[in-house]
Amino acid sequence: MRGSTAILLAVLTIGIAAPAAGLYPLFLVKCLAFVLFASSFNFFTGNVGLLSIGHAAFFGVGAYVAGHALKVWGITPELALGLSMLVGAALGCVMGGMAIRRQGIYFAMVTLALAQMVYFFCLQAPFTGAEDGLQRIPRGTLLGLLPLDNDLVMYGFVLIAVTGAIWGLQRLMEAPFGQVLLAIRDNEPRAVSLGYDTRGYKLTAFVISASVAALAGGLKAQTLGLASLPDAHWTQSGNVILMCLLGGLGTAVGPIVGAIFIVALESYLADVGVVNLLGLSVDLSTKIPIVIGAIFMLCVLAFRKGIVGEIASWAMWNQRKTDAAVVAKKVDTSLQK
Repeated sequence: MRGSTAILLAVLTIGIAAPAAGLYPLFLVKCLAFVLFASSFNFFTGNVGLLSIGHAAFFGVGAYVAGHALKVWGITPELALGLSMLVGAALGCVMGGMAIRRQGIYFAMVTLALAQMVYFFCLQAPFTGAEDGLQRIPRGTLLGLLPLDNDLVMYGFVLIAVTGAIWGLQRLMEAPFGQVLLAIRDNEPRAVSLGYDTRGYKLTAFVISASVAALAGGLKAQTLGLASLPDAHWTQSGNVILMCLLGGLGTAVGPIVGAIFIVALESYLADVGVVNLLGLSVDLSTKIPIVIGAIFMLCVLAFRKGIVGEIASWAMWNQRKTDAAVVAKKVDTSLQK
C-alpha cells in the first residue's frame, strides 16, 4: 500500500469515527481546516527546506475571498472555494517570484514582509470589513443540491475536501516532482548540476502550497461564518510553524498530529478557566500563549524531530537493532558449522 493511500484511509477512518465518539462537529471542522493549513505549510517548508513566515497571508486571503463570494456574490460553495484557491495561487506566484531567489533567513524575512503588506491591505480594503471582518457568511448549497446548514453535513463535506487535498499533496511527494524537491532540500547545488531548474521547482511548490493554504482558510470561513484579520496576521504563521514542529516537520503525518494537538489544547484551556496552581488562582483561558510557548520549548529541547519524527526515529533504530541481532545470529550459526 502506498503511503498516500494509507494516510487517506487513516484520515477517513478517524474522521468518520470522531463524531460517533461524541466530538462536536464544528470543533472537528476547525481541526480539519488547520490540519490542511499545516499540511500545506509542511509541503513547502518541510520538503523544500525554506522557512516561510508568510503563509498566514494565503490562509487569510482564502478566507476573505471565499467569504465574500458566498455572502455578496451568492455563488455555490465549490466555486467559492475554487476561487479562493485561484487567488491564493496567484498571490503565491507573486510572493514566491519575489522571495524564491533568496535563501535562509532572507527568504523568511521577505515572506514575512510581503505577508504584512497583505495584512494591511486586508485591514483597509472595503470588502473585508476591516476590524469587524466578514460575519455571518452563509454556507451555501453544494452543487446547488445539498444544503450545508447542518453541522454534520458540513463536516462530511470538509472531511472529504481535506482528505482529498492531503492525499494529493502526498501523491505529489511520491511522484518524481516530490523526489526532486527532496533533492533540492538536501543538496541544491548537486540538483542544479544534474540539470534541474531548482527555482522553477521551488516556485511551483510554493504556489501549490499557497493554493492549499487558501483552501484551508476558505473552509474555515465557510464553516464558522467568519473571516477576520487574525486569519491574515503573522501570528497565524507562527501557529502553523508550531504545529508542524510539534508534530514533525517534513513527515507526512506530523502536521496532522500537531494541528489537532494545538487546536484541541487551545479549546481545552479556553474552557478550563480559573485553576489553583501552587496556591495561586490562575485563569488559563488568558494564558494560552504562555502554555503553548512552554510546550514549544519542551518540544525543541526533548523532541527535536517532533512527536511523529521521534517515533519514526525510534522505530528505525529498533528495526536496525533487530536486523543486526539477526545477522549476528546467522554469523554465529555459520561459524559453529
